[in-house]
Amino acid sequence: MPKAYEVIAADLRRSIREGERRPGDRLPAETELAERYGRSVPTVQNALRLLSEEGLIDKRHGLGNFVRRPRTLAVRDNRRYQWEKNRARQPLSERAATGATERDTGLAPQDLVFHARYREIAAPAELAEAFGLPAGTALLERRYRTRCATETAPFSLVTSYLVRDLIAANPALLDETNEPWPGGTQHQLHTVGIEVGRVEERVTARPPTPEEAAELELEPGTSVLLLHKRAYAVDDRVVDVSHVTLPGDRTELLFTTTLERW
Repeated sequence: MPKAYEVIAADLRRSIREGERRPGDRLPAETELAERYGRSVPTVQNALRLLSEEGLIDKRHGLGNFVRRPRTLAVRDNRRYQWEKNRARQPLSERAATGATERDTGLAPQDLVFHARYREIAAPAELAEAFGLPAGTALLERRYRTRCATETAPFSLVTSYLVRDLIAANPALLDETNEPWPGGTQHQLHTVGIEVGRVEERVTARPPTPEEAAELELEPGTSVLLLHKRAYAVDDRVVDVSHVTLPGDRTELLFTTTLERW
């Protein structure tokens, strides 16, 4: 039999999901809810805590509990890299018109806030092995954060690594102020004569670190998806290694596999 706080949470949850309470609406005070459901204030508080953990409401200090505005969903599918490759040789005007985040979210460029930070590092053993190069090889580490302009948390936490000597022929690739780069990494590599032949991705899941939970503004109990990507040139060299941390509450991974006909 459901506990009293679960019954209260279920009724409030239904009212939110059926649109009786809309995003931004303030819930009645805890004392009013206690009177309405014939239960104690601590029981109501347990119900509200459950809804908060589910991401349905936000508690604002001194103001009360509000129906949470749903965050923008990002849908990453396995055809995005071919889409990027098709654009890599297009004119600047076409490449600048949209990007991968817009494709994943359905937003327009003016809806997004983008931040990039570059630094040069010496490859630690794990990255050196991934690239098939000696430890200490100079890498360009690139950290990306993109968010919807009306939200405060980014869609993901992205760290990408390129071999510095591989891209140094185009000094513009070393300058973070050139971001967001029209056409993304595949066009950047194209400017130094590199064609991406395939992309491999591994996805795992785990609880977030405290830092990840804070930056992605995750509710307690929300997991993150870890996407580890390697991009290979057509000559089978690894040319890009990326680590992407995706919030489990607003990310969908879509895989489409076309099967050969008999």
